[in-house]
Amino acid sequence: MTKNSKLISILLLSAVVLLFIFQNVATVEIQFLFWSMSMPRSLMILLILLVGILIGWFLRSYLRYRRNRA
Repeated sequence: MTKNSKLISILLLSAVVLLFIFQNVATVEIQFLFWSMSMPRSLMILLILLVGILIGWFLRSYLRYRRNRA
């Protein structure tokens, strides 16, 4: 990829992310057991994405550890 195509890709991705954030500013309420919290929908989706990435990273590390140990 050339520098121009990388720059265009980054700008397009940034524009899509900003558009997503601006279209999902509605506040949603999350309830879990006795705990309740309100936050913007886009922030909730970002937090769920980060939790999923962390779970995947820990699972991959654990499986790699078990494979190398055996």
